[in-house]
Amino acid sequence: MAATPLYSLPGWGLADEQSQGPGPVDQRPAQILTLPESVFPRDPTEYRFQPDEDAFLEDLERTSFAFFWEQSDPNTGLTKDRNLADGPDQRNVASIAAVGFGLTAICVAAERRWEDKDKLVERVRNTLRFASKHLPHEHGFFYHFMNMKTGERALLSEVSPIDSTIFLCGVLMCKAYFDDKEIRELATQIYNRFDWNWMMHGGKTLALGWLPERGFLSSRWDSYSELMMMYLLGMASPTHPMPAQSWLAWARPDFDFNNIHYIGAHAPLFVHQYSHAWFDFRGKHDKYANYFINSIIATKVHKLWSLEISRRFPDYSENLWGLSASDSAHGYKIWGGPPPMGPIDGTVVPCASAGSLSFLPLEALRVLQNIQDKFGNQAWKRYGFVDAFNPLTNWYSPDVIGIDLGISLLMAENARTGFVWKYFMQNEEAQRGMKKAGFVPESSADTKATQ
Repeated sequence: MAATPLYSLPGWGLADEQSQGPGPVDQRPAQILTLPESVFPRDPTEYRFQPDEDAFLEDLERTSFAFFWEQSDPNTGLTKDRNLADGPDQRNVASIAAVGFGLTAICVAAERRWEDKDKLVERVRNTLRFASKHLPHEHGFFYHFMNMKTGERALLSEVSPIDSTIFLCGVLMCKAYFDDKEIRELATQIYNRFDWNWMMHGGKTLALGWLPERGFLSSRWDSYSELMMMYLLGMASPTHPMPAQSWLAWARPDFDFNNIHYIGAHAPLFVHQYSHAWFDFRGKHDKYANYFINSIIATKVHKLWSLEISRRFPDYSENLWGLSASDSAHGYKIWGGPPPMGPIDGTVVPCASAGSLSFLPLEALRVLQNIQDKFGNQAWKRYGFVDAFNPLTNWYSPDVIGIDLGISLLMAENARTGFVWKYFMQNEEAQRGMKKAGFVPESSADTKATQ
């Protein structure tokens, strides 16, 4: 089977819409700071999982970790982009973003003692050694896809700043978590090699990517999406920093759904999740918004929208919703809403709700439990939930995808313990980036949401 196509990287296929969005809005004060009472009678993040619920999430995380442990090359540390949900297959295309999720998963596994710690540390060392000394890169940035055994570029893929940054987040997570001199030195070396100004290509925002055959892609990361992690780490670089003004250079479009306002994008749900897997945006805001609360609102809106379109797709319900970029019966699709995008057909994507566990813990958990209870062995395999399925047509993806398992694992752990946030935010790079972006703690005097 073919590996995930090029357009499946976070943001690919969305760039034209992003580049046509409104320009930067750098006068708007922080306004999305409280949850609208019309849809949030209480703060959903105050929910605490019951023992049986926590055990369910433990199982979800462990099965996801099994993918990263078993489907990464032990010598290079490179993790498969996708694999059969039931177990090993012969595909050998790795994803640099999956490696970043996998490195973070190793930290979780060490903390929870799912595997021998010495073996985990050695896997991290091997991964960072290979990335530092042997993995092809351009000015520090890596190709999106590569051969998992050799590191050679695969599928004519682009040098991807977003996928490289997801990898970098995993690297920095290991730097903070493991008390290991070599890991910390290698992590620092890899991070300092990133030339963020090169990837800006003379503009105020980052280029979407670079191809050796034709140079920089014309579209840019210039509108709200999963981009925040790139700008925060780029501004924090001690060697090739982006200017602090870059944080002001990307647009923050105002979206409205049934008089609920939030910063959004014409993009799948994952854009509200990825940066939050590592960066802790809780209790703070920049000059525009509290992005954690913004993601809570956007996730709730996605659920409400799913219930609205249940008239067309009757499988969607209170305990069965969630659509993000995923497999489908007709190939990989970039879909979601509101507003609707892509050929929506009733497909359910488990990582959409799993990646929302930190925002709507109880509501997302109910979806995941319902999927396991109602669809059983068809939707749940060796590595956890299959990437997507359609109850209306009885179609189930045969695969899992690394980045989808990764966001599920990390956000489940953050919802349970805040573990990833706790250690990642100990990195001076993370703290410096948020300081340069102008983040300050919330206070009672902050502007209330205008809902």
